[in-house]
Amino acid sequence: MQGDLNSTTSPDTDDAGETGGSSADRVYGAIVDRIIEGRLRPGDALNEVALAEAYGVSRTPIREAVQRLANAGLAERGARRSFQIRRLPLSELADLFEAMTEIEALCARLSALRMSEVERHRFEECVRAGGEAVARGDGETYAALNTQLHQMLFDGARNRSLEEIASLLRVRAAPYREAQFRQTDRIASSHAEHERILAAILARDGVAAQAATTAHLASSSVNITRMLEQPPRGERPLVK
Repeated sequence: MQGDLNSTTSPDTDDAGETGGSSADRVYGAIVDRIIEGRLRPGDALNEVALAEAYGVSRTPIREAVQRLANAGLAERGARRSFQIRRLPLSELADLFEAMTEIEALCARLSALRMSEVERHRFEECVRAGGEAVARGDGETYAALNTQLHQMLFDGARNRSLEEIASLLRVRAAPYREAQFRQTDRIASSHAEHERILAAILARDGVAAQAATTAHLASSSVNITRMLEQPPRGERPLVK
């Protein structure tokens, strides 16, 4: 049994010598990464036995990590009371995108004013790499670059509270944002919108950066809603 805060006994460790808490942290982070990367999608099962084998830990830290996912709104009880990656109702997804649009647009405005020259250069490189992915029709690479680009906006804002909120919203929306690059022709229009954000960032124009990011997230929201209302044949619905 794992010791509580008042226990004088040593905490349990897994086979790798980690404490239960550190193992749960590692597993939680790994699962979140898989959600962001689109390798775990809404409705996918979180099987305790399979996860324990995959991460080389006991089932106790797996349960702790999955419960944290549930507390963060990323997992839910599915069939037979087992956990799965949460599928959001369309109404809740709309609320999520509304909040995300406001937060990310504010991050963009602050980034335009606060980014260093090195950060602006890296942001430009990321946008240019996205253009190359568009030319190749490489949606998977574009999705990864899209995640990096938005993280640069969070970091460039130089506001820890905004970054934490934006990152949590990003994780919750990640399966839907990633799916649009696999299931639709969104990458070309998304890249054009990134170009407008880049122009504002390089010009240090906070108002323009905020407006461009607002328009970008609004376009994504419309595209994702259309995709979810008419999922491709053979694809499991991503929403309830």
